[in-house]
Amino acid sequence: MALYVQKYGGTSVGSVERIEAVADKLKKFKDQGHDLVVAVSAMSGETNRLISLAKEVQETPSPREMDVLVSTGEQVTIALLCMALEKRGIPARSYTGSQVRILTDSAHTKARIQDIDVERIQGDLAQGRVVVVAGFQGADAEGNITTLGRGGSDTTGVALAAALKADECQIYTDVDGVYTTDPRVVEGACRLERITFEEMLEMASLGSKILQIRSVEFAGKYKVPLRVLSSFEEGPGTLITIEEEETVEKPVISGIAFNRDEAKLTVLGVPDIPGVASKILVPVSDANIEVDMIVQNIAADQTTDFTFTVHRNDYNKAEEVLRAVATELEAREVVGNNKIAKVSIVGVGMRSHAGVASKMFDALAKEGINIQMISTSEIKVSVVIAEKYLELAVRALHSAFDLDKVDTVSE
Repeated sequence: MALYVQKYGGTSVGSVERIEAVADKLKKFKDQGHDLVVAVSAMSGETNRLISLAKEVQETPSPREMDVLVSTGEQVTIALLCMALEKRGIPARSYTGSQVRILTDSAHTKARIQDIDVERIQGDLAQGRVVVVAGFQGADAEGNITTLGRGGSDTTGVALAAALKADECQIYTDVDGVYTTDPRVVEGACRLERITFEEMLEMASLGSKILQIRSVEFAGKYKVPLRVLSSFEEGPGTLITIEEEETVEKPVISGIAFNRDEAKLTVLGVPDIPGVASKILVPVSDANIEVDMIVQNIAADQTTDFTFTVHRNDYNKAEEVLRAVATELEAREVVGNNKIAKVSIVGVGMRSHAGVASKMFDALAKEGINIQMISTSEIKVSVVIAEKYLELAVRALHSAFDLDKVDTVSE
């Protein structure tokens, strides 16, 4: 029999009825003799409700107190799920992140897992219990409650699977697998039978909302078999693997990812001197703001225009930091745009096919879509465009690369 770590997202536990349905699903696994550790999110909408309450009290609450507040959402879910299991005659025990001793750093609202003490979990499993752990949270060395950022329950699930050396980590969500792109945007999007960790990591980092990027990093690093499944319908889901699938002809592109939550900032007229990039980006990093795409252009007057993108939520904070930096560097001005989006094509097949980027640019040009920034790696090409063209761009690229025609799903 196997040890499975299963994670259920907010929509999967969004009501008492859905929690009961999860308990029924878990009972089937237990009846087959499997050991189960379950990580759960807060009920759908609960985290947003808690954040709204905080903002009613204080416009910018301290990160520490926000972590204390929003971590309560998962505490409700773990208790209700254990009650539902016990009602079915299945012994179960719930734990918050701090009770399990999921040790994190002290970066409140964006903490990273450093270690997990699995002794207590293993003891419960040995006694036949289902262990239900609050996702998205842990505690730092001082005992302060921390949270892992939005989507952090995925990371909790995969980290638990790695620490316990589980046979498989199963991510149950409201979709039945990983698709070539968002089916809500492209009607002909197809479910992938499998995808490599490398491709999934790119897609997660580029805006795919199926899995959080850190969960994919964990799974790839510790070689945790990872499967994305639907909570609401039966099916094989999508298997995320280390190796590429051995097929006669791999598709050049596996998927199209996009992100609406982008903003762009430019420092104009920066002196072209060594170390200027560091002088711009270090203060941004010190403000705990993550930078994504970076472009630097040298003008005819030997000054530099330095452009980068950040998450839209960090736009105002980053702009404030940059204005202070610009004054110090005697730059001309700081300009920004928070009405942009990023669209990316991803596929390990790019390694063996030429002309992929030009095909992408041609497809966008035919739709009259202007490209503002470009970034590439071995298996992806990303562009920044005006947000209003996002869905048109995704549909055009999905068609250009024949993703609606590739046999991506096993029969």
